[in-house]
Amino acid sequence: MEMIHYNLFIAPLLLLSLCLLVPLTVANDVNYCDKKAEYDVKVQGVEISPDPIARGKPATFSISATTGVEIAGGKLVIEVSYFGWHIHSETHDLCNETSCPVSTGDFVVSHSQVLPGYTPPGSYSLKMRMYDAKQELTCIEFDFYIGLSSSVADS
Repeated sequence: MEMIHYNLFIAPLLLLSLCLLVPLTVANDVNYCDKKAEYDVKVQGVEISPDPIARGKPATFSISATTGVEIAGGKLVIEVSYFGWHIHSETHDLCNETSCPVSTGDFVVSHSQVLPGYTPPGSYSLKMRMYDAKQELTCIEFDFYIGLSSSVADS
């Protein structure tokens, strides 16, 4: 009888722990821009922290990838859309977002920034293209969400 009582206590605790951890570890769905292309850089996943993003507070996008070629340098071109409308573009030096040169194998591209407090909440789409000096290495698309919370209300 004591064993049954113990299991009735542990099961809800484990379920609660799982519910709290899963949102922290789930990566967003990533799609390649051209599903038929053979990109030199293969993306394994994207993690966004926090998720959803809070307006006016730092957000980090970490992209896990692997490459079969060494990458000496390059650039990232990022395009953001809101409800299908292109609203923002930016270009970053690849070596500012990861350690260069990138050796063959696994690596992570990480970008952090603060979105303005007046950024509208909702679903956004991001397209990221990675280039070296000669060619496009990869192109991915994924969605992210900006929540209602804002540091404007906190100030």
